[in-house]
Amino acid sequence: MRARLQAPEPEPEPATDPWQDWLSRSPEALTVRQWWADVVEQTAQLGEDGYCERLGELLSRLSPRDFAALGLGCTRRIDRACREPQTCSQDTVPPPAGERPAPRHGPVAGACSGFWDCYTRYEVRAAFTADDRHRAVTVQGRWSRVMLWVDGIRVEAPSFLDDTGYWVNDRFYVTEMAAPDDHPLQGHVGMGAIAVLSLVIHDVATATTHIVDPEPHENWSCPVAVLRDGEWRLYPTLEARDTDRPDRTLTLP
Repeated sequence: MRARLQAPEPEPEPATDPWQDWLSRSPEALTVRQWWADVVEQTAQLGEDGYCERLGELLSRLSPRDFAALGLGCTRRIDRACREPQTCSQDTVPPPAGERPAPRHGPVAGACSGFWDCYTRYEVRAAFTADDRHRAVTVQGRWSRVMLWVDGIRVEAPSFLDDTGYWVNDRFYVTEMAAPDDHPLQGHVGMGAIAVLSLVIHDVATATTHIVDPEPHENWSCPVAVLRDGEWRLYPTLEARDTDRPDRTLTLP
């Protein structure tokens, strides 16, 4: 009896990269990827600060999933790209009725709420509010000068800004900058760090920035701003915040 021929088993199709699928539907992320690829040519034309300014503007248009798809580290692991795109590339899951969204830490649908660039000289940082409506982005330019955008608006400051910050009530972005040079306690403390810092509070509702400098007697080595009942409580250190010992309170317009 002649053996019956069997059709060969079909070869499995290569697995689809969810981030590539996402990038194909995100012109904003593709634009940033191309801008990174053209760094030499664009820097020659615009200068390093000009290139960084445009980079910050482009990054300010991205969603959390865009940052993840571009390979930046996230709140789970800042030193590597997303390892679970099958989860993180999915649509965000709405919170239960009556509950406010919470900042996301992966692996989670919608990707994380914060991202870090550990590999390029621009040291990009991105921080989203829990509902993804607002974002703060920093890019490091020449002489380690940090440029900050909040919702696409460049936040100008008279001194060197820090590259990290935090959201308060999904409305205010708070970061630090070097306090004025004439502050009695000002100086440098190892590795070029500044001894006394000021607070920068940006209000997305009014698109205004408030700079709060320490008084001459206030030693703000690690200042923290807490909003309580419409009043800002300003602490000189994390320890002072934990024991609720503010240097002063403040009401902003």
